[in-house]
Amino acid sequence: MAREVRGAGRLVMIPITGTQYDISAGDYQATVTELGAGLRVLRYRGQPAIMEYVADELPPGSAGQLFAPWPNRIDNGLYTIGGTQHQLDLSEPAKGNAIHGLTHWGAWPAVVHAANRVVLRHMLLGRKGYPFCLELKIEYLVKGDTGLRVTTTARNTGSQSTPYGTGSHPYLTVGAPLIDECMLALPASRWLPTDERGIPVGESKDCTGTFIDFRDARELGTPCLDHTFTGLKRDDGGRAWIRLSRGQRQVSLWVNDTYEWLQVFTGETLAPGRRRTALAVEPMTCPPNAFVTGMDLIMLDPGTTVSHTWGIIIAAG
Repeated sequence: MAREVRGAGRLVMIPITGTQYDISAGDYQATVTELGAGLRVLRYRGQPAIMEYVADELPPGSAGQLFAPWPNRIDNGLYTIGGTQHQLDLSEPAKGNAIHGLTHWGAWPAVVHAANRVVLRHMLLGRKGYPFCLELKIEYLVKGDTGLRVTTTARNTGSQSTPYGTGSHPYLTVGAPLIDECMLALPASRWLPTDERGIPVGESKDCTGTFIDFRDARELGTPCLDHTFTGLKRDDGGRAWIRLSRGQRQVSLWVNDTYEWLQVFTGETLAPGRRRTALAVEPMTCPPNAFVTGMDLIMLDPGTTVSHTWGIIIAAG
């Protein structure tokens, strides 16, 4: 529920996701929250392109959240960097994992807020389990001809090399009551097996001949997906495109070549009214448990910066 603060002698009600930053251009409208720099609303011609939630509600199923300094999970929250072992809090206690990084429940005030653009900033200071310092910024930009573009930037403001990864968690929708009847095109040739706790086991495998091979667009149907994909086919500009469609409406999520991994989730664990109503497509710079395995883990030297970009564009007949 909204919290009360006093300003100029009067009570002001603030939603639990904090300040709401609205941006728009052409047929696109978006709302970004101060809480975790989350994408709460994205609409095209007034129709939702993502699973939305209200400002005074926590993001259901991590909808629209930004994850840093790691996406997905770390096995037992335990990892070693530079010969030193670190223990993170187990934010997924039922499975014994540290999940979704450290910043999605933090405050991200805006440093720029224009009609079609907002830039939010968060200082991640050292803490138990992650004794490193990062300055994080995220830009949400909408344009009438190219849709939404999201750029996450991290700068190591500390004195030692720092492990880093990031991910985002939009749930795509094309207005169907259930995603079962939607067409999915997913340009991934390989998938990474995981155990019941979501931790990878073994090497990635070929998607060919499996029920999770969507390189040729086909109806999603009823299978349950919560899978990690890689081996992304890209266009000449280095982008990989994931397309969800129904009839004349299509929502396309693209990632640039700094994202090598995708987590795709059909939402079976959400509340009954939200299950399988939208498809989570999570761009990730590294796979689950990268802090342990080192796979595609970024080590940021002091003073260095890294950026990653993805976006969404909608077509409607």
